[in-house]
Amino acid sequence: MARTADADSEFEFELRTCRWAEREWPPGGGTDEPAVLVARQLGTKRRRWDTIVLECDPDALEQRAKFGPKRLDGDLLHIVRNAPAEWTYYRDALPHPGYPWRYVREAIHRADDRSILEARKNGNRIQIRRKWPYPDWVDRIIAIENKPDLDASAARTLGPQLEYDVAMSLADEVWVATRQTGERVEPVLLEGLPVEAGVLALEPDALEAEVAWYPRGLSVDEPGTRILERPDDGDRGGSAARFEYVDPSEKATTRQRIAERAYERGWRSFVDTMRPDCRYFELRAEGPQDGPQLVPYCTAKDGRQTAAECAGSCSEFQPEPPAWRTRGWPIEGGPGKRLKRLLAGRRRQRRPGLDGGASE
Repeated sequence: MARTADADSEFEFELRTCRWAEREWPPGGGTDEPAVLVARQLGTKRRRWDTIVLECDPDALEQRAKFGPKRLDGDLLHIVRNAPAEWTYYRDALPHPGYPWRYVREAIHRADDRSILEARKNGNRIQIRRKWPYPDWVDRIIAIENKPDLDASAARTLGPQLEYDVAMSLADEVWVATRQTGERVEPVLLEGLPVEAGVLALEPDALEAEVAWYPRGLSVDEPGTRILERPDDGDRGGSAARFEYVDPSEKATTRQRIAERAYERGWRSFVDTMRPDCRYFELRAEGPQDGPQLVPYCTAKDGRQTAAECAGSCSEFQPEPPAWRTRGWPIEGGPGKRLKRLLAGRRRQRRPGLDGGASE
């Protein structure tokens, strides 16, 4: 089966961007380089970004590890951020969540089961006490759109998305990463993209990048503007767009939820949506010798497959032979499970304070 054009474009380029950001962020370096977490394909119901870079306080990031590798959803965050230092009736300790208290009680039991909160009954009352303060571990959120070959058509599609990002100001900075052409002026700069968005010219094989245009910092602490509808009546149309203002507190909550999801998933979770249990699935080390990365490879197609291609519906899919999976199956056996454990270990290593992990 012939490889699709996408195998050499967005999915592969996205993995390269993630690895480059993990190694080199911030662009141009600096004397005060932050701890960095990188994730992919995260966002909100209305907007999903290709790559997210979290600039973190190193000490606070290590304190976050006390709460475990899994994300804290909105209900759990409400509890651990407000849990008192001494035993207190939960309704007296927590602000009203805006929804029925029975859901808070369910979240308290979940937090207790995960050992991130202490809970006890005093008569008919549930009392809670924090185990540790929840740290303010995220300093900045950087959103990156990956467009390796940004032609005029792709720019027309990307432009409104970036305008939404700038108006909403949910991320501190917005970037576009594109393939480096070597021309004196990168073609992406000639497209009609918002000036607030930075442009990164990446050479994916060498994992080297140049800043073609620096972004403007966005006002994450001020109200955002959510564009709901954009009229399509031509350049000279007079119809107004529909929008609504978003309170800074809502933005802060959304940012924290995104950060928690990024902490759990990282960018190496791509294998969770592919089929590593296929006999043709491999991980191969590619990139520069001083920083290779493991990327998916399909021996049946003789190339790097995309996440969309690598599914159970693939005509080339064949499950691992039983002989490959006999020892320790189904808990430990099989190359597919080993590949998942390998990537999970590398993902954990990026989160200081968690046990286990492997070197990159």
